[in-house]
Amino acid sequence: MNNKQPEPFIKWAGGKRQLLDTIDYFLPSIVKNGNFNYIEPFVGGGAVFFHIINKYNFSSSVIIDDNRDLILLYQTIKSKVTDLIKELKTIENEYYLLSEDERRDFFYDKRNQYNFELESVDYDIVTDISIRHSANFIFLNRTCFNGLYRVNKAGKFNVPFGRYKKPTICNENNLGAVSTALQNTQIINGDFKVGADFVGDNTFIYFDPPYRPLSTSSNFTSYSKSGFNDVEQTRLANFYRNLNQDHDVCLMLSNSDPKNIDTNDNFFDDLYKGFHIHRVSASRMINSKQSGRGKISELLILNYETQEKQISHW
Repeated sequence: MNNKQPEPFIKWAGGKRQLLDTIDYFLPSIVKNGNFNYIEPFVGGGAVFFHIINKYNFSSSVIIDDNRDLILLYQTIKSKVTDLIKELKTIENEYYLLSEDERRDFFYDKRNQYNFELESVDYDIVTDISIRHSANFIFLNRTCFNGLYRVNKAGKFNVPFGRYKKPTICNENNLGAVSTALQNTQIINGDFKVGADFVGDNTFIYFDPPYRPLSTSSNFTSYSKSGFNDVEQTRLANFYRNLNQDHDVCLMLSNSDPKNIDTNDNFFDDLYKGFHIHRVSASRMINSKQSGRGKISELLILNYETQEKQISHW
């Protein structure tokens, strides 16, 4: 459809755009040598996925997420991007003509429609309802407060209206590029453990789970109604360890560093003892106050050796 390189098409809390150079530095040689199998079990907004498929020669790719509405959006872009763009353009054109008060009402009408359709959408195939639902996903993401994706315990999207003068609702060129890129990618809705089913020769798996909160005030986002607590973090660490033992596979995992808040907190150091734990610099919001924002340490955990040179963007 065009020659543009695909990039993330939604905003996503915890996205890795600002860490891409660091992640790229720590990629294993099998990625940099090409002809590898790429698996990402928590694809989210896909910043790392798009970076890798744009820059390196891969033989196959699989993206996985337990957020079924997000995965439906990826599937819709892959198979029905023209229809999706048409729906988004209609929404965008109508939205731009409205006053701020009218935009607020329009937003909440779309949010209600999105939540109402959660029970009627067919998540196995892309239908007309799927296309409308996916268009509403993008619209809500581009116009809600801070571009968050957050749901309540009932699984309902509950982020309030955001005041943006002219948000980009339909980026036609990028959606076309993403659709082209996804033609050779398997898109799976499921638990991170599904990734084990796709491990083969020269496999690299990148894990970017919901981060462990650094403080109670930073724990504001739930990507799915099930949540991702310390029990889930431990289950993931066990899966990571089992993959390392049972398969010849390169693994990378990112997460928050508890030592930003408590130098005695060894949660991840204990969970991933024996692996290569790198502390790298990142710009994150530790809490809702301005004073809690700035450069902090994040973790990159590898099961392979790489250059030990410390990367720093302090």
